[in-house]
Amino acid sequence: MKFIFRLIVLLGIVFFALPPASCRREPAHYRGEALPVDSLFVDLGKADRDRRAAMAEAAFTTMHRTLGLNGAVLYAEGGQVLYEQAFGWRDLKRRQIPLHTSDTFQLASVSKMFTAEAIMLLHAQGKLSYDDDLQRYLPEFPYRGITLRHLLNHRSGLSRYESLADEHWPDRGVPLHNDDMVQLFQKHRPDPYFEPDADFHYNNVNYALLANVVERVSGQHFEDFMKENVFEPLGMHHSYIYSLRGVGRLGLYTDTGVQGYDLYRSGPQRVQEDYLNGVVGDKVMYSTVEDLYRFSVALETHQLLPDSIQREAFLPGSETWKHGDNYGFGWRMSQRHPGIVYHFGWWKGYRSFFIIDRPHERVLIILTNTSSSAPGDPAWDFISDTTLQLPAACALPTRPSVFDH
Repeated sequence: MKFIFRLIVLLGIVFFALPPASCRREPAHYRGEALPVDSLFVDLGKADRDRRAAMAEAAFTTMHRTLGLNGAVLYAEGGQVLYEQAFGWRDLKRRQIPLHTSDTFQLASVSKMFTAEAIMLLHAQGKLSYDDDLQRYLPEFPYRGITLRHLLNHRSGLSRYESLADEHWPDRGVPLHNDDMVQLFQKHRPDPYFEPDADFHYNNVNYALLANVVERVSGQHFEDFMKENVFEPLGMHHSYIYSLRGVGRLGLYTDTGVQGYDLYRSGPQRVQEDYLNGVVGDKVMYSTVEDLYRFSVALETHQLLPDSIQREAFLPGSETWKHGDNYGFGWRMSQRHPGIVYHFGWWKGYRSFFIIDRPHERVLIILTNTSSSAPGDPAWDFISDTTLQLPAACALPTRPSVFDH
């Protein structure tokens, strides 16, 4: 009995002596040693973590069986990865070569949050301002009054580069690159949809142009800048920007990462290489679920940028919410899901889902190699389920790796 009484007293001292913020995020500059209480909190929460992991297993196995989920899934809560699994096949047509969580998938539009991060890094270095006119960096671009902020928030009013290229690019066996895209706008000057800052309209051209800005300001190719300033510092060793730079004519299929498939009644068909894959910034980043989780941890623990700068990525860029939706810097937000930032992606045989529920410290990442894997509503149902909530993360964020377990 004396031992039990002493244990209760010790637990009381631990819980009441630590300030409330001890189980919240610590500033990035903290370099102290962790108090030896992590194992105590881990033990107390193990049953709930196991239950939440079992809920994830049931939910995503059902998505695989009933919705055809073919890809990799990672779910984390309270600063810990609770569930990580891959479903289906790399060779979907022959149902061969099982997928693994270490496989690299194209992120499609989930690439945009990384392009935004590059612009924010250059802003933090004093090399550009969000309210600079685009023509300061691309003087040949024929539209005035468009700022970098308008591009980041999808408020430029510009028309789609895909439609412009489909009409005027002479040979679809030759990749279109970002500079080619700018030249098409310069030559043909399609009418914008509306004046800059008049409305919110999600459009890939905004983030493709931001990649041009990164190159002009940094003096580096976009893929090299991202590797040097984002992927390598965060240990995202399986992430890269797919580049067709220097490619004269396209091959039949993309020769990197997991092959993408379109699904037809006749069966899965490999998606062929596309000339628009030469445009970067809006798509064609490849990554794994684990690398993306590293990125989410880095954002929340300010490993790339101080909170004073990083937080703007998660602020709505439009005063009015169009159909209940808004956009920050590379992140979507919805009035239906307060406190959650997210992005989905679709492009040529791939779909991706990246959701961060910041108030509940939940992260859900789904990468698929089919254009028809659509676990969107079930994914929202899972991450929004508050019947079981885990305590906030108590581990210090400055430990070497979130995957060293």
